[in-house]
Amino acid sequence: MPIKTILFDFMGTCLDWHSHIVSTLPSSLPEPLRSSFALLWRQAYFDSTALHQSQNLPPEDIDHPRTHLRRDSFPRRERFIKAWHHLPAWEDVNPILEQLKTKGFEIVVFANGTTRLQLDLCKSSGLGFDMLCSSQMLGVYKPAIESYAKVIELLGREAKECVMVAAHAWTDDVKEDQEVVKMENEVWMEGMTGLGDVIAGLG
Repeated sequence: MPIKTILFDFMGTCLDWHSHIVSTLPSSLPEPLRSSFALLWRQAYFDSTALHQSQNLPPEDIDHPRTHLRRDSFPRRERFIKAWHHLPAWEDVNPILEQLKTKGFEIVVFANGTTRLQLDLCKSSGLGFDMLCSSQMLGVYKPAIESYAKVIELLGREAKECVMVAAHAWTDDVKEDQEVVKMENEVWMEGMTGLGDVIAGLG
């Protein structure tokens, strides 16, 4: 059965979050320090997500895990949080999405976070998806199997008609063994060039 719907992870796969977030931090700080802070901040979200999953709690606003920082301990805190809602796309993403559309594929965001966040990011990046499926809307986080079942049900598809595209394991852990990740997936690509042909070959 041919692939009909392509599910995309969003923030790490389609958007250059790291460069943008680092640029919002004070330029007086050394670049390595700004980079480390951005990575730690993002990891705080994954840690919060894992905690919610372990306690069977519903998905929360992506901004809320940041509240452990006292407002007076980080003067640019609000600006920094807002920056996560205004990220640019990787240069190769939009052309590939347009190619996929012309080939007749449905392209769908399937990612943790809120629908508001995904809407804001589509506006800032200029990426046009057919549908946005957030963990908030689904009521469950990835990588729970229930999240995949729900999104497939909402789309009216069978599992074999869908494929997932992601640039990282669900935690986006920089220490992740990439050789292990390669073995856990059907296809490994460097960039998105040729994605349409690869997916067409999976059907």
